[in-house]
Order: sequence, then C-alpha cells, then structure tokens
Amino acid sequence: MELKTARLTLLIDPAKKLAFEELCASLDQTPSQVVRQMIRDFLAAHGVSYVPSGAVPAAGRAAKAAAPRRRKPR
Repeated sequence: MELKTARLTLLIDPAKKLAFEELCASLDQTPSQVVRQMIRDFLAAHGVSYVPSGAVPAAGRAAKAAAPRRRKPR
C-alpha cells in the first residue's frame, strides 16, 4: 500500500463522471480506490514495475526489525 500520495487531475464528461461515481458507490468503493486499482492493473498489463512511495524494500524491513529500538528522552 502506498504511504504517500500525489494528485492526478483529469477532465471528464460530467455525465460520465456521475455514472462512474454512482457505480463506485453501488460497489461500496470510492472513485479514487477504483482509479488506483485501474492504474495498478494497467501498469501490470504492460509489464511496468514500481515500488510504492513510502514502501520499505524487503531488505530494509529486515534491517529495521533487527535494529535496536531507541527510547525517546523524557
């Protein structure tokens, strides 16, 4: 899951936007959730890989888990 976000602005026919929003609501999803999934599917279909923003690579997670925790000063 992405931890950071960026805005994507697009222009769309108002009637198409309304139909899309109504369909998303009927599926109990937000338009943003559906668009993010469509983008992930589109990238995968074209063989484009990426690391989600804010994600820690597997090696980084292991090192972070093994590192001693520091206490905050009081």
